[in-house]
Order: sequence, then structure tokens, then C-alpha cells
Amino acid sequence: MQARMKNPLSVIPGSFQALLALSKSVENRKLPQVTLYLVYLRSSQINGCSVCVALHSAELRQAGESDDRIFAVAAWREAPWFTDAERAALALTEALTRLSDRPDAVPDVIWNEAARHYDEDGLAALVISIAAINVWNRVNAATRQIAGQWASQAA
Repeated sequence: MQARMKNPLSVIPGSFQALLALSKSVENRKLPQVTLYLVYLRSSQINGCSVCVALHSAELRQAGESDDRIFAVAAWREAPWFTDAERAALALTEALTRLSDRPDAVPDVIWNEAARHYDEDGLAALVISIAAINVWNRVNAATRQIAGQWASQAA
């Protein structure tokens, strides 16, 4: 496997820092870090971004999450290892990642369930996080970045 090109975020000056700043803007908000990692992993699975699947699986493991939870993110609806709040965040992640899959991109039932678990600050953090991870995923998937290679080169 070979990348199509260098990662665009390393080609366009300031783009990596700008996207990193957007991603970091939600840190220390009213949203558990593990929830963010779950959101990042689920979006990355949907988008087929091997770089981010590997990265966010490792972050979950470093955060002390079990393999059961990490491996079951793709099947979170059927797995018993997620809280109601995490399920609401994962449902919102899927809706925002798959905007064109339904006539109402984010149905009220999904939004209202997320709002039941997260206040305005938490919802804002979720929406920004989901949008940001989708950008990372699209950059990496479009250019076929290789898991384990670009992240170590960027560091």
C-alpha cells in the first residue's frame, strides 16, 4: 500500500495547525475524553480512515478502555458496554458523518437524545468534534495515508 501523495496537511502551510486547533478547541469541555475518542473512532470506521482508526483505538486503550469496548464500537447498538450518554454521542456521530443517508440529516429523535445527556456546551463540543474528525478522515482517506506512517512523520 502506498499513499497517493504527501498528506495535504503537511503540504499547505498552516493547515495542520489550523485543523489541530479546531480539534483541540473542545478539550476541557463538559464532555468526557473517552466519549470523544469513541466518537473519533466511530466516524473513522465509517469513513474508512485507517490512520484515525489506528490512532483512536490506541488512545482508547491508553485511556484504560477494554478491548471489548474498543472492538465493539462498530456495533455499539448491539453491544452492552456503552452508557446511554455514549450511545447518544455515537448516534449523533453516525448522523453527522452520514448526512445524505436520510432526508432529515439529523432527526429530532437523535438530537433530542443527545440533548438529554449533554448540555449546550457538551452538544457544541460534540458537533465540532464530529465535524473535525470528518475533515481529518476525508483528508487521509482521499490521499490514502497509511496507518502508522503519517502520524509518526508529523510528530
